Amino acid sequence: MKERAGSLLVADRYAINLGIRLIEAGPGTVTVAMSVTEAMTNFLGGFHGGALFSLADCAFSLAANLAGDRAVAIDTHLVLISPAEVGEELTAVAEEVHRGRTLGSYRVVVTRGDGRVVGHFTGTVFITPGV
Repeated sequence: MKERAGSLLVADRYAINLGIRLIEAGPGTVTVAMSVTEAMTNFLGGFHGGALFSLADCAFSLAANLAGDRAVAIDTHLVLISPAEVGEELTAVAEEVHRGRTLGSYRVVVTRGDGRVVGHFTGTVFITPGV
């Protein structure tokens, strides 16, 4: 599983450019991490919500595509819980909630190094078997 997740991540140029790294992968679950950089701050000086979404979305898409069938997002939702600062390491853990023949749902929790939750992400994918 980790080898497949790694090959998918390497092909994701956007995630690689953000510095997202694969930590672990198993049946229905993927963990990725990213360090918050100055380039990820918004005009208020805080961590940009779009960068947080990108980290969670990467974990979500890797977890959804581990089984081999093509899975594309059809709905996502992010709740921003607490801030992150430049230099902090964020970890996103995606877990499969349900996977049917054509739809799958996933939950992602993003935490800081101190264990505090930064965001909750949920997503649904459309699965195309055999593609």
